[in-house]
Amino acid sequence: MSEEQSGAEFEVSAKAGYHHGDLRSQLLNAVRQLVEEKGSENFSIAEAARKAGVSSAAPYRHFNDKPEILKAVVMQAMEAKAIEMRRVMEPFPEGSLDRINALGKCYIDFARNHPGMFRLVFGITESHENDNELRELGAKVFGIVVEAVAKNLGISTDDPEALKRAYLLWTMVHGHSWLLIDGKAKQQGIDFPEDLLLAEISERILG
Repeated sequence: MSEEQSGAEFEVSAKAGYHHGDLRSQLLNAVRQLVEEKGSENFSIAEAARKAGVSSAAPYRHFNDKPEILKAVVMQAMEAKAIEMRRVMEPFPEGSLDRINALGKCYIDFARNHPGMFRLVFGITESHENDNELRELGAKVFGIVVEAVAKNLGISTDDPEALKRAYLLWTMVHGHSWLLIDGKAKQQGIDFPEDLLLAEISERILG
């Protein structure tokens, strides 16, 4: 995915006809849609091929099996999220809490807008814990948060304090994201304004 494509544009488009040369992207689009509709466990490669408008054999020109396709979708989603995270920070002064809040909202919006992909990303990173590509990409995405925290605190990204506070922020927005997409907060009648919630979290952890 190019750097011109933001996470906000990471939307599954309506089915389009197959054009020569874009089989891989067409298939990944179809898989993303099926992940949102059915979950990652409940469709086959053949079904993804039909949705992409290609033959059932076509996916094997690029991928060996379904896990390999799902990994490619996750890698693409994580890259898109990293691009979007950097984009949402740009309007705010470097080192400001506004930048931290923007990152939190970006994370939550990804979960809200793409709950199937959100579940897949964290499911596959557990089942592929020794996959160097996924680990490196995960570190790259989290590194954006560590960098923003370090600049807010005026310390190096190598300082353990930057890592600790970035992790505290991550646990808060990650937990909120799961409660949101699982409907648990709504079931308990919890409905705080999200912007105020993020502002208080960042103030308590970094203020």
